[in-house]
Amino acid sequence: MPQHARTAASRPLIMPLRPPTSSPRVAAPARRVVRWPRRLLAAVLVWLLCVAAYVVYVSHQRVEIPADAIVVLGAAAYDDDPSPVFERRIQQGLALYQRGLAPQLVFTGGFGGRRARFSESQVARAYALAHGVPSSAILIESRSRTTRGNLQGAACLLRMSHGRRILLVSDPLHMARALWLARDLGLQAYPAPTPASLISSTWAKTKFLAREVMELHGEAARRAWTVIAHRHAGRGNTSCAAP
Repeated sequence: MPQHARTAASRPLIMPLRPPTSSPRVAAPARRVVRWPRRLLAAVLVWLLCVAAYVVYVSHQRVEIPADAIVVLGAAAYDDDPSPVFERRIQQGLALYQRGLAPQLVFTGGFGGRRARFSESQVARAYALAHGVPSSAILIESRSRTTRGNLQGAACLLRMSHGRRILLVSDPLHMARALWLARDLGLQAYPAPTPASLISSTWAKTKFLAREVMELHGEAARRAWTVIAHRHAGRGNTSCAAP
C-alpha cells in the first residue's frame, strides 16, 4: 500500500470536538456593561469630594471690606437667650459693626416653635442693643425658618434702603451655601464667617460638611426648577413675600 494511502487510512473519520473558547468580541461588551456602573459611581464620588473641598475652601475665606450692611444669619435661640452658635454669630456681627465696616446690622430668623416668645432676630436685636448698638442701626426680619428665607428677608429689607453689598456672617462651613444663595438673590455678598466653629469633634464636622454638600445640591436643583418653571432666571426670587 502506498505511503500516502496508509496515512489517509490512519486518520479518524470523525474529528474530536474541541471545547468552545470565549470570543473576545463577545466578552468585551459584557465587561463594558459591568464597568459602566462602577465608573459612574466613581465619577459621583469624585464630584462629591470636589464639592466638599470647595465648601471647606470657602469656609477659610474672609473678606472684610466696607459694605452697606452686615447680615447675620439666624440660629437657635432659647427664649430670650441666643444659643452658643447664634451668640458667636451675633458677636461677629457686632465686631464688624464696631469697626465701622457697615452702618447697618441686619438680623434674620423667625420663631423656633409655637411656644417661642421671641424670634431669633428679636433675640439678636436685644443682644445688640445691650451692647451699645443704636436701634436706628438695626434691621430685623422675623418670619424665616431657613437659610434661603433668612436671605430673602434680608434682601427685601436692604432693597428698601437701596443696599446690595453685604458682609455675610455665619458659621464657616455654612458659608459656601449662604454665599451662593445670597448672590442668587441679587446681593453682592462677601464672606465674614465667625472666627471658629463651636463644632469641635471630627465626626460632627464631617456630618455638618456632608449636610452642606447635600443642601448645596438641593438648592441648585431648586434654582434650576425655578428657572424652568418661570421661563427666565431670577423670576420668583425677587419677591418680598413671606418665605
